[in-house]
Amino acid sequence: MTTTTPVRVGFLGAGLIATYHSKSLKRSGADVVRTGVYDPDTQRATAFAAASGHTVYDSDDAVIADSDAVYICTWTNEHPRLLEKVVAAGRHVFCEKPLAFTTGQALEMAQAAEAAGVTHQVGLVLRRSPAYLWAKHLIDEPTAGRVMTVVFRDDQFIPIQGHYASTWRADKALVGAGTLLEHSIHDVDMLRYLVGEVRRLSAHTENFHGHDGIEDVATASLRFTNGATGTLTSVWHDNLARPSLRRVEIFCERRHIVIEGDDWFGPVSWTDADGTNGSLSADELAAAVAPMRDGSDNPDGEFIRAIREDRGATPDLFTAVRAHQIVDAMYASAAADGAAVDVPS
Repeated sequence: MTTTTPVRVGFLGAGLIATYHSKSLKRSGADVVRTGVYDPDTQRATAFAAASGHTVYDSDDAVIADSDAVYICTWTNEHPRLLEKVVAAGRHVFCEKPLAFTTGQALEMAQAAEAAGVTHQVGLVLRRSPAYLWAKHLIDEPTAGRVMTVVFRDDQFIPIQGHYASTWRADKALVGAGTLLEHSIHDVDMLRYLVGEVRRLSAHTENFHGHDGIEDVATASLRFTNGATGTLTSVWHDNLARPSLRRVEIFCERRHIVIEGDDWFGPVSWTDADGTNGSLSADELAAAVAPMRDGSDNPDGEFIRAIREDRGATPDLFTAVRAHQIVDAMYASAAADGAAVDVPS
């Protein structure tokens, strides 16, 4: 049953990603009341509150008690504990990715949210990207033929410097692992979205920066259930002149597709076997995908809309669990010097 009551929204964590979601909520125009924010770094919480209109609270319990929906935007090792408290209180929850250190923990979180009957969403925000939505449309068109292979490269400067203004991603106790879990879980989710389920893989990781347990290079060779193959390369380097950048090439039988530039607005380019080609970006891209949407391209506005319509959100925590399974298989393969590993179906 749809409600017209504004949703009271609180934040646990007040760093870069919390700021992103707060600004995204404002852009969405969603009808919300901003309640509390809690962060153990009081200075950070105060700055966030001043910019967002939230009020600094003295505990996570206080934020949960005064909110209908709670954003969990802390370092990863706090996600399971906080989500358990949020859903036990009957609050809707948006949890940043990765959900946890392991698939087992992530599954427990998803099951707890589902059992509580709350709306739950994960921060795999590329599911709302016009660029990836249009690429998916191009792949699915019959004229493209079957997907044969995908080449996915993701690079960014290691996020313990620059605009991240934090060092916790170098601490294994807080983050769990490096570029593959912390960053490229987005990429694994997009590989599933664009191509299909991964059935078998081989992976390698390396550590150039020397932070214990924090890999900064990961490569994987993938086999999909539909017969396609693919590669993923993820790297954290020290080149601050390069922001977070992805380049994705998809080779279908009769179509070549490239996503590059901006994760949201492309461009997305394609060339067909008959010589025709095209490219869309920015407003043209947004207009092209508008008829395909089940709402807007704003993940945070869609979270609030799902709450107000008393239904499930997309992507939910179970979507993240599947990505965690693949990431765990990659780590298992890397630990075995690249031995092939089957991904649970």
